Amino acid sequence: MMLSWLFSDPLVVGGAAPDFSIPDDTGRIVTLSALRGRYVVLVFYPGDDTPGCTKQLCQFRDDWSQAKARGVEVFGVNPQNARHHANFRKKYKFPFPLLVDERQKVAEAYHANGLIVKRTVYLIGPDGGILFARRGMPSPAEVLAAAK
Repeated sequence: MMLSWLFSDPLVVGGAAPDFSIPDDTGRIVTLSALRGRYVVLVFYPGDDTPGCTKQLCQFRDDWSQAKARGVEVFGVNPQNARHHANFRKKYKFPFPLLVDERQKVAEAYHANGLIVKRTVYLIGPDGGILFARRGMPSPAEVLAAAK
């Protein structure tokens, strides 16, 4: 179906999280499989410096102590370039990296791709399984609650 990306659901909870290797805003390569043994939050968002995305990522920044206390790694993900991400991260003092998903390859694997990236949040468990998957802006507390 030509418009399947428009109507796709997030990946299912309980399924395996697709592996990836992409650069962050500093040029460091982040590989999901290298983070095994840790909880990982992926926040797919449409754009740097837009009102909804800024609010969503600031919530994770403001609740950072909760994520750190649980040993959770947080990453923002969208296709914008490293320089754009670095400026956005510095402006809002995000304590977590922003991943450069060129051509939305990772977003596609996670059913978050489209004309613009679909706002989707995942929590991946230490074993690489998906523990939480939701469109929109779930609160960090709601996402982290799935990290048992």
